[in-house]
Amino acid sequence: MEFKNYYDVLGVSRGADAAEIKKAFRKLARTYHPDINTGAEAEAKFKDVNEAYEVLKDPERRAAYDQLGKEPPQGGAGYSPPPGWDSGFAFSDSGGHDDAAFSEFFETLFRRDRAPRGGMGAARGADSHGRIEVAVEDAFTGATRQLSLRSPVVGPDGTVTLKHRTIAVTIPKGIGAGQHIRLAGQGEPGFGQGPAGDLFLEVSFAPHPVYRPDGRDLHLDLPIAPWEAALGGHVVMPTPGGKVDLRIPRNARTGQKMRLKGKGLPGTPAGDIYATLKIVNPKVETAQARAFFEKMSKEMPFDPRAHLGG
Repeated sequence: MEFKNYYDVLGVSRGADAAEIKKAFRKLARTYHPDINTGAEAEAKFKDVNEAYEVLKDPERRAAYDQLGKEPPQGGAGYSPPPGWDSGFAFSDSGGHDDAAFSEFFETLFRRDRAPRGGMGAARGADSHGRIEVAVEDAFTGATRQLSLRSPVVGPDGTVTLKHRTIAVTIPKGIGAGQHIRLAGQGEPGFGQGPAGDLFLEVSFAPHPVYRPDGRDLHLDLPIAPWEAALGGHVVMPTPGGKVDLRIPRNARTGQKMRLKGKGLPGTPAGDIYATLKIVNPKVETAQARAFFEKMSKEMPFDPRAHLGG
């Protein structure tokens, strides 16, 4: 998708206050409004101006957007936000706009699945939405974590500062990427005697050195020695629930997948673990090892390129 530099769209600096942003928006909105400007590019520019203002007028969105960096990234249409760029931010469910009118860039960064608000009356606080990264092991066993949230606060002069707070989050056993954790009463405060809203955290998995989650399934690469591949046998393989004994079939090949049913993330049904075999050759560092491989090459004629012909 294409990166959007909202400050350039409105023609303001990154240090512009709320009044400057509003003034620039009004000027550009009048310039490109379809009722006034019938030029071929006016409608597209009008939409860009509206989208930029929707982000920069909102302290939460603006603070999170600024986390992407002081300079627009290189790459143009191939841009994608870095993992965890908005971790710890809570976005209020402000409503009052049509996300369909905005770009893919806006929806990727700021759109949240709207959870049911519940209750009636304007006194209830708004729900907030954020994201949390969890470890595969935490999703496998369940865990409790301390989460530091950053909530933008607008000062009397219009400047935005970040207020930090720490809350306890229970990671349910078997939680999957894309699911939400609801923290009752941790959203925006209510008005008067009204209750606070809820906080909904969208779950994603932190990068793992071994496992690659796919729904409830887990994938990993399992290195095996050439003789284990040729002769078959049993190897010890790690899983989030502990080490297991895995039987390797004779004449196994690199890329061959082994399935451990029900050993993935808990659920109904539980996920599986898929181990992709990867044959790893030992380093030949001694004369004895070299002699062994030379003997094998003579006594076991084998052409791995025979299928290529010629």
